[in-house]
Amino acid sequence: MSVTICQSMGFVVSALGIGGIIASTCMDQWSTQDLYNNPVTAVFNYQGLWRTCVRESSGFTECRGYFTILGLPAMFQAVRALMIVGIVLGILGLLVCIFALKCIRIGSMEDSAKANMTLTSGIMFIVAGLCAITGVSVFANMLVTNFWMSTTNMYQGMQNVQNRYTFGSALFVGWVAGGLTLVGGIMMCLACRGLIPEESRYKAVSYNASGRNISYRTGPYKVGSGYEPETKTRKGVGYEEAARSEDGRRSYPSKYDYV
Repeated sequence: MSVTICQSMGFVVSALGIGGIIASTCMDQWSTQDLYNNPVTAVFNYQGLWRTCVRESSGFTECRGYFTILGLPAMFQAVRALMIVGIVLGILGLLVCIFALKCIRIGSMEDSAKANMTLTSGIMFIVAGLCAITGVSVFANMLVTNFWMSTTNMYQGMQNVQNRYTFGSALFVGWVAGGLTLVGGIMMCLACRGLIPEESRYKAVSYNASGRNISYRTGPYKVGSGYEPETKTRKGVGYEEAARSEDGRRSYPSKYDYV
């Protein structure tokens, strides 16, 4: 029961995380204009991964997409790639996880197959969460660097007022969503351990005799060490001097007397 709960909770948490990653990637407020000590407040600028927007004080908003790919910074394109990879891996992980749920029985699927699928989806969720967290962190590092560079340029030339950008709401959504996806993947990996059947964990090997069972009687033989020639001390009625029969002939024991 605990394995089913852990697997179901991992699926739900991962689904919420993947949804947050998709929402964060589509949001426009990855970077917002810093209004601190800004004399111009009639226009508010904010930027996303796919377009930049301008909102006026009247409430009118105009957005324009990035019509170039080569003109964008390399780190900016890397952030795009990381977010897209995280979304693709997350969606594939959700599809695999749906068929791996223990509460859903599809045909004659064994528990070992469900355990492998659960582990696969968990690894996909972990990688997707790491991609999202890495992408958001790289973009945040770019904002911090540009912020301090813009601040330095502003104080060096006071006649030129430059726009400074700070963290937008999409960054926080991406961090939380990546963390949820990572936690969900870890829960799926933990649930995989409980889905493995007991007989596959400990495989007992039984050895059977190739021939039929033969029972041997303990005889008066001397046990040798195996490295020196065995010297059998033959004692008994069969190996003593054969007694003479009544008619004067010697009688030798047959092979059936030793069974």
